[in-house]
Amino acid sequence: MVLSRFWLAIFVCSLAFVVFSLFSGDSYSIDYVLNGKKDDPILISEKYINELPQFIQDSIQKSEEKSFVINRDTTNLDTTYVFKNKTVKVFSGVQKSDGLLPTCKNTLMDIILPLIAYLAFFCGLMELLIVSGASEKIARRLSPVFAKVFPSVPKNHESISYMTLNFAANFLGLDSAATPFGLKAMQSLQEINPDKDKASDAQIMFMCLHAAGLTLIPTSIIGYRAAQNAANPADVMLPCIITSFIGTIAALLIVGIRQRINFFSATLLVAIMSVIAAIVGLLFYINTLDLVGKNYFTANLSGLMLVAIIGATLIFSFRHEKKFTDLGTTIFDTFVEGCKNGIQTGVKIFPYVMVMLVAISFFRNSGLFEMISNGISFAFSNIGVSKQITDSLPVAMLRPFSSGGSRGFMIDAMQNFGPDSFTGRLVCIFQCSAETTFYVIAVYFGSVNIKNTRYTLATMLLVDLICVITAIFVASWFFIK
Repeated sequence: MVLSRFWLAIFVCSLAFVVFSLFSGDSYSIDYVLNGKKDDPILISEKYINELPQFIQDSIQKSEEKSFVINRDTTNLDTTYVFKNKTVKVFSGVQKSDGLLPTCKNTLMDIILPLIAYLAFFCGLMELLIVSGASEKIARRLSPVFAKVFPSVPKNHESISYMTLNFAANFLGLDSAATPFGLKAMQSLQEINPDKDKASDAQIMFMCLHAAGLTLIPTSIIGYRAAQNAANPADVMLPCIITSFIGTIAALLIVGIRQRINFFSATLLVAIMSVIAAIVGLLFYINTLDLVGKNYFTANLSGLMLVAIIGATLIFSFRHEKKFTDLGTTIFDTFVEGCKNGIQTGVKIFPYVMVMLVAISFFRNSGLFEMISNGISFAFSNIGVSKQITDSLPVAMLRPFSSGGSRGFMIDAMQNFGPDSFTGRLVCIFQCSAETTFYVIAVYFGSVNIKNTRYTLATMLLVDLICVITAIFVASWFFIK
């Protein structure tokens, strides 16, 4: 219900803002909101050529393309005049994201189809885990810990192994693997959910822990920093780990207190301490490496772990091939059957993802998001918050709505302020330490037809806020001398 109302609110408010801007004269056309594409120039007016200043008329007439560009260094916006069909169209600025109709198309072509491919492969792998008995063994080993965090999940339930694989994939920055494992975990948890329309306690806990996004190897962030010629692309790795770890602990505490989980259980405390020890130990090892060694290690660890998971699953299945034979199937046929289930899941979640992304597209292109973002930055600057921080806030604000949008702001910030500036580093930590909340909710709850998400959205947004505040303090600690 909360998600539905929030979705409706941003859609209706954005629509009203677009119409108001058109009739108040702030916008010349609203076609870009419907049909425009990201980074396309925005039409701001159309005039007869004799209405323009003489120097612009002369420049257009002399140009072979019948166009003229004025560079504005102070605003970073170019104004382009294009003469065509007896009138001059004036363009200024670029579109923040795809319009409504291109978003519908791109959701299918650029998001859902690749996602279906990932789902098909990893769901095939998970089917092998189930039939071979590997998932049962994983669940049995981890049941003592998961029984404390997910008390409503039966002992040795298969969802435990799927959640473990999801957390492990997130931990290693393997987004393509994390989503299929997570969807399988949600479907498995839905089987034991007494109210199929309402999110269970276990599903809420899983979603909030997943959204906190504990990451050990922020591979993509390191890659983007390297592309921007950062002196040490991996220097944000430790701040990313600390921030995402604090976000994960915050999610566990916030949801756990509401669900009355016993945090003083010896089993749970040992598990948390073990994770902390493993992270600290690995960080100490990474800190002993030189720059080349760090880049080599971070570039290969995630890939090797994924290959290890795939290899271990296939070898285990081969060693227990008799289980497949007893069921009248083969390892290959079982894998194919799992792939089919993955394709069905991808098709099922398409409408949920599309309606969420369309609303976000409308929100960004309407100018409402930019106005709110500028207002918040202005308010923070007036209470003494450093400009380096306020320049980073658009990434933090956009991250829950759009991974691609916030990534664009992150790259833009590194280009404008430098990848080794405080702003350039802070935006990377923002990008790494939070999840695309609305997209994740649409995908995961949509896959099991959950209509009432209860307090999931509010908790995930609160965790996002905690990650933002933590990122600012951690970045200040590391990078302000």
